Amino acid sequence: MAELMIEEQDIINAICLYQAKHKFVPAEQVEVELFYDDVEGFYAEAFVNGMTVTMNTFDMTQALRMWIEEQLHQDPYATGIKFLLDDDRGIIASLM
Repeated sequence: MAELMIEEQDIINAICLYQAKHKFVPAEQVEVELFYDDVEGFYAEAFVNGMTVTMNTFDMTQALRMWIEEQLHQDPYATGIKFLLDDDRGIIASLM
């Protein structure tokens, strides 16, 4: 797989789909916020059925791997995933 940049909205969509699948709810019922700080690194908070689920970088990577397989129809383990903080684009992911 050639290097591909995944935009912030697609990361959010991937996490919505991932949480929806694991919580047995429609993806439209999941809200996601992405975060970065110097101590925790990259993480996300998903709001599902009135509960907050905090996802670390590993969890976010798992969500993206599911999205790569289901939406892009590619091997999700054939690439490395690196999260980046971009001043203009927000939190993005590089697939190498």
